[in-house]
Amino acid sequence: MYPLIRLGLALLAFAAPLPAIAAGSTPVGQWEVTTGESRYRVSFCGEGEKLCARLTWLRDDARTLENLALLGNYVVRGAAPVEANTWTGTVTYDGETYDGKVTLVDTNTLRLQSCSGVFCRTFELHRL
Repeated sequence: MYPLIRLGLALLAFAAPLPAIAAGSTPVGQWEVTTGESRYRVSFCGEGEKLCARLTWLRDDARTLENLALLGNYVVRGAAPVEANTWTGTVTYDGETYDGKVTLVDTNTLRLQSCSGVFCRTFELHRL
């Protein structure tokens, strides 16, 4: 199974310095994982400061029973801002909820990191 879908949606943030982001840039919009297997709609939710992401599309070869169960559902919910261009919240996969971190790296790059204990996965997405 594809690691991105299997881990739900895990968007990164390693210790490398992040490039400057244009004022007013937001992660809201349509995103595709760099492998091209899935797409997500990111939106503000809650009081308008938190982030949510819904799985909106799967490539034919990524349409497994597990992935199809997530299609149309929120896989990131209520990620709260913790610093400029960074939110933390929950990532859902395999019916479980894990800690996640979303980082807007630049206007067209989003990273998701999801962890369960010491096991972490990182994914990069590009804006469509």
